[in-house]
Amino acid sequence: MKHLKLILIMLLLLSPALVTANDYNASMFGIKSNGTTLNTTSIQKAIDYIHENGGGRLVFYVGRYLTGSVFLKSNVTIQLEEGAILVGSLNPLDYQMTSNWTALVFAIDQQNIGITGKGVIDGQGFQVAGNLVDLIHKGVINDPLRYDRPRESIRPQNIYFKGCRNILIEGITLRDPGSWNQQYDQCRNVVIDRITVDSKSYWNNDGVDIVDCDSVSITNSYFDAADDGICLKSHSPDFVCQNVYIHNNTVRTSANGIKFGTASYGGFRNIRIINNLVFDTYRSAITFAAVDGGFVEDVIVDSLRSINTGNVIFLRIGERREGRKGRMENITISNVYAEVPATKPDAGYNYEGPVEDMPRNVSPSSIVGMPDVKIKNVTLRNIEIQHPGGGNPAFAKIGLDELDKVPELPANYPEFSMFKELPAWGFYIRHASGITFDNVTLTSLKRDYRTAVVLDDVQGAKFQRLKVNEPGAKKAPVYYRGSSDVTVTSK
Repeated sequence: MKHLKLILIMLLLLSPALVTANDYNASMFGIKSNGTTLNTTSIQKAIDYIHENGGGRLVFYVGRYLTGSVFLKSNVTIQLEEGAILVGSLNPLDYQMTSNWTALVFAIDQQNIGITGKGVIDGQGFQVAGNLVDLIHKGVINDPLRYDRPRESIRPQNIYFKGCRNILIEGITLRDPGSWNQQYDQCRNVVIDRITVDSKSYWNNDGVDIVDCDSVSITNSYFDAADDGICLKSHSPDFVCQNVYIHNNTVRTSANGIKFGTASYGGFRNIRIINNLVFDTYRSAITFAAVDGGFVEDVIVDSLRSINTGNVIFLRIGERREGRKGRMENITISNVYAEVPATKPDAGYNYEGPVEDMPRNVSPSSIVGMPDVKIKNVTLRNIEIQHPGGGNPAFAKIGLDELDKVPELPANYPEFSMFKELPAWGFYIRHASGITFDNVTLTSLKRDYRTAVVLDDVQGAKFQRLKVNEPGAKKAPVYYRGSSDVTVTSK
């Protein structure tokens, strides 16, 4: 925690909010607030002017400011006052592509920049994406329309910053992007605080993506997303996503609440996820994956509430590219309260998570490595999970005497449902070592034919003060096969 405090102090000292500079009213540069005038050129000229004259804030007051792609420059902050809305153009041709991405607000290799205030960035992404589809059908833009949608990179994000230093995103609302909402790629010293994200109008609408960044704080914010809520990625084997502090956020999503590692070419180190709430979320509250050759190490999750979420914890090592096996070790998850529903938790939202391989039983939390690369040193302490139970053995039952029927699937996309039926209702742990459960309570509301905890190829597992509550159950709470040095105590 001392290390994290130093990181936060450093971020605050370097944040652009503390840079003394002038304010410039947007109207000074001929920028119109009528919602119909395209202001791209005027906004860019204003940013350039402020940048060239020592820096400052470009202040937008009440109104709707229509624009295509603009590029933020060093020492410039966009200040959106309450009632100010930066509105994305509906014409896909008004957006530029840089670093293989399209966005409304870009910043490339800049420093001391920010977007602050109580205003809104509205990407109008649902309509932009629809217009983009029309242009593809007309042959103006080439795209395979995979899954009947344009690829993510040509749909505009609200924010894309790459290679930048000292970033402050504070107070604003980010709404309706065409792709991911906001991406910070290979940036350093990023503060995201007290923002609201409404990002559920189209496919791939992640709440926030932190890619190969160093020293990032995401705090006191609300995320409502069609895709992963808070998502960390590593796109390059030459970078590590590290020193990330995720604190006091609320997340709802039709995918995963807090996730990293789907793209894991480099690694993830020193991640702290403290005092967060995930609710009405389709997939896992937390997902950590090392599936592209990178590593995950030194991760702490503390004080997590997961309410009406389809899965709680999913840890996975895979090998999506042959010969590139990941590594995961030193994970501590503590003080968790979770409720898993029997029904689909994101039902009724604009873009629900896909109904996969139904009907099937509700999946357990999982810690799954590979036969030759085990997940190491995972501690779960003070955990309480309420599960619906009532598993139906008619859904492709896998018994305890046939664990080999659970597929390995090293090349598959990592999701809690990837193995389909599993023989446990509480936790399924496979290819792991150094697993500690301390004061873990698992409650099944209905009797389940499955065992609460199943271990397969686990070396070194300690269950202290394990409590399993299941109506009418007479089976042992923990079953293990091909495992060694396993101890189970209820006190």
